Amino acid sequence: MRDLLTARALGALTPAEETALAPHLVSCERCAAEAERLRETVRLLDGPPGAAMDDDTPPESGGTLALALRTRPAAPRVAEHAAPYAAAVAGLQALLEELEGDGPWHTPVVHDWDVHDTVGHLLAADEPLARHLGIAPRVPPSCVAGDAPWEEAWNARTAAVLAHERRRPPRETVAAWAAQAGDVLAAPEAADPARAADVTSLMGLPLPLADHFVVRGFETWIHTDDIGRALGLAVPPPPDPHLWQMVRLAVRILGAALGPDAPPVLFAVSGGDRDAQWVLGAENEPVRGELVLDSVDFCLLVGGRYAPDEVPRVTTGDRTAVGGVLDTAASLAWL
Repeated sequence: MRDLLTARALGALTPAEETALAPHLVSCERCAAEAERLRETVRLLDGPPGAAMDDDTPPESGGTLALALRTRPAAPRVAEHAAPYAAAVAGLQALLEELEGDGPWHTPVVHDWDVHDTVGHLLAADEPLARHLGIAPRVPPSCVAGDAPWEEAWNARTAAVLAHERRRPPRETVAAWAAQAGDVLAAPEAADPARAADVTSLMGLPLPLADHFVVRGFETWIHTDDIGRALGLAVPPPPDPHLWQMVRLAVRILGAALGPDAPPVLFAVSGGDRDAQWVLGAENEPVRGELVLDSVDFCLLVGGRYAPDEVPRVTTGDRTAVGGVLDTAASLAWL
């Protein structure tokens, strides 16, 4: 967060970083006060933030602000479909920058992974999208049969990447993951909705490429939350616009998984400043039950972080029909 606060004071945040930081400033008085202190410091040093120099302007002709703006790398500008991934990447980078020494990296997080392994997993998980965009793998390719089912190929590649990364210092793994994520966000498909409209199958999911960017944002946030919980650090949920992109995509995938013959259930999701509802299952039959979930809880259920019988919910009607929706939503998790 310190890096983001400094960049904000300099007027150098990308829109995705600004969106990721805003909820934290609302809930953290300490950071909000620090943000105002930094802005006042910038004002006293250089005047109003944002007066960056042209590339041809000599560094000595500006003040501290101008120098900082010139040395901070420009982040890629992305379209709406890639914004959740960009914000999630910025959030995880900010969280990992807080880690000092070797201890935190070996903290157990999820499955049998520690913090280092979890970042290595994300390096592997982002790779199919990166490869589709023409980006070379950051880890040497492993031998997997060309006709292997996607689950087998995915598990083998994940194991190979983790084995490779465990031989490297955690900071090198973070650098490789961040560089790959930066390449993905710099790809033309991240900024052009038309180029991201083609349906392609990645990791068993045939979706428009734009949706695969949302999937990457979803998983990056889920694992950032995993790391935060393991370390006792609060990780805010995605900003509402990004969260609802994830919700709508998850509902579409859930509806397809249930199929048109499932007992119809009125499914409602609420959270932030909006609510939405869908009928899942058979369209021409009376609704048999109703299910209401919070938007964050729904995403955590789909992400495998809640058991179907543990997620906070409001239900009415046919318990079997509602239970089928909850069980199917939980079965979608493969993170």
